[in-house]
Amino acid sequence: MASAAPAPDHVPDPASLRGRIAALVEAPFFQHFITAVILVNAVTLGLETSSTAMAAAGPFLLAFDGIALAIFVVEIGLKLFAFRLRFFRDGWNIFDFVIVGVALVPSAGPLSVLRALRILRVLRLLSVVPSLRKVVAALFGALPGMGSIIAVLLLVFYVGAVLSTKLFGGSFPDWFGTIGGSMYSLFQIMTLESWSMGIVRPVMEVYPYAWIFFVPFIILTSFMVLNLFIAIIVNSMQALHEEEQTRAQNERDTRAREERAEIERRAHAERVATAEDVRAMRVELAEVKRLLEEKRL
Repeated sequence: MASAAPAPDHVPDPASLRGRIAALVEAPFFQHFITAVILVNAVTLGLETSSTAMAAAGPFLLAFDGIALAIFVVEIGLKLFAFRLRFFRDGWNIFDFVIVGVALVPSAGPLSVLRALRILRVLRLLSVVPSLRKVVAALFGALPGMGSIIAVLLLVFYVGAVLSTKLFGGSFPDWFGTIGGSMYSLFQIMTLESWSMGIVRPVMEVYPYAWIFFVPFIILTSFMVLNLFIAIIVNSMQALHEEEQTRAQNERDTRAREERAEIERRAHAERVATAEDVRAMRVELAEVKRLLEEKRL
């Protein structure tokens, strides 16, 4: 009698059609194939922006783009069939679903601007390549700490904007005339984009001691805060690496315990079998002894 079908969100039976399809879409060769399609599709999407390339091979590029999209749709469809509701429990699957769904939006009419969003398919590399997934996971893990640093940075920017507006706004209204203009100018200075010859030196021609404000601001925002961002991201990646090592060690320990339990089970079975053999031999010896005593009588 056939067994009942598993619930929609259960792991599919490996022997069933769903189980075989799940094994297919998770197989390394299938993942490598999808990665290759993504990379080639990224190149063709870039070539579509070139009038020369479109004049030489436009139909081929458009045809491959359609084939690549069809492959992605089939992949998502296979995953949905294999995993059903469990498909949406993985954030990366939802990411792939949205990216492919955006690519299916009609490119005609008022939604034609969305055609440019096809390049988002390249972002699927983030979900296909494990090393990229680790980097993204580390970035998300660093967000809470980065939020605190951003709050401190905004506070520094606000204080600096108020000071620079009061100090330099009268002579340089284009750069420091308002709080918003001052914050934008300070952001440009933080990025070190034309900060010296473009802003600071002209200000110092009018206010010779303006460097007392700008130099500490650059050191505080451009170097210290940047290093804090890097430190948090590195710490998050290290924590993720340690978590993976711990998980791998736990899996090895679990396998070792299972192996020891299996060895103990087999040893116990052998001891029981040996005890049964000894008991049977004792019964046989007792029977032989009884027969010998009967013959003597």
